[in-house]
Amino acid sequence: MQNRISSFPPIIDDHSRILILGSIPGIKSLEKQEYYAHPQNKFWKIIFELFGEELTMDYTEKINMLKKKQIALWDVIDSCERKGSLDSEIRNEEANQIIELLEKYPNVKTIFCNGGKSYKNLQKIIGNNFKTPFYLLPSTSPLHTISFERKFESWKLILNYL
Repeated sequence: MQNRISSFPPIIDDHSRILILGSIPGIKSLEKQEYYAHPQNKFWKIIFELFGEELTMDYTEKINMLKKKQIALWDVIDSCERKGSLDSEIRNEEANQIIELLEKYPNVKTIFCNGGKSYKNLQKIIGNNFKTPFYLLPSTSPLHTISFERKFESWKLILNYL
């Protein structure tokens, strides 16, 4: 079988109010060791546009902007086997410790899932009766082919929770 891949550590601090969860980094992200590194992934473009900020290519500046806006970032999957970058190719997955993270950072009041795989996995991890509400947002992946405008409109929901 393919090699096992692993997620990155969470980007979070005591001021984080919302948590955005992806599934697990794709090939380009793993190569660069950066969340959402694929040039056609719209995550960073959406986040910067939400706050009227000019998009930067500097990863440290991207992370600093997230923290300034009280946004945490992580993945629902800690490790798995996967050929390529498709969520549909994920096998033998191990979950991240989402509940423990939320207990450690009680200021996180809302979770947003970047795509269906993240949302379905989070439902399995925390169930539907968990105290922290969570919402499904359209994937920012280039493989999720709805228009940028439709993705952006859906992602505006985040602004209601900051």
